[in-house]
Amino acid sequence: VQLVESGGGLVQPGGSLRLSCAASGFTFSSYAMSWYRQAPAKERELVATIRVGGSTNYADSVKGRFTISRDNAKNTVYPQMDSLKPEDTAVYYCIRSSDSGARRFGPWGQGTQVTVSS
Repeated sequence: VQLVESGGGLVQPGGSLRLSCAASGFTFSSYAMSWYRQAPAKERELVATIRVGGSTNYADSVKGRFTISRDNAKNTVYPQMDSLKPEDTAVYYCIRSSDSGARRFGPWGQGTQVTVSS
């Protein structure tokens, strides 16, 4: 199993980023996929989950600003992140998960850094 996140970078508050997570080594279309993030000195937290059928759920902190989607033909999951805030600064990770996102089926990828700053 391999997960490779990309698309992070430095963006100004109010800006947008689209991350990608390319998956391999398992039947991607059979799993829910989640994005987590970890800010400095904080625990890793669940950001969003997309289920096999395409339904989604989001953390309250990103609801209305982030949109998670998946392309099963490309084995890739994306979060579109809009109206970014400094508190969104973190390393972002994707992972196979349960439908709620609470259970993770490792391994983690290397993550991609998102920094929101003026």
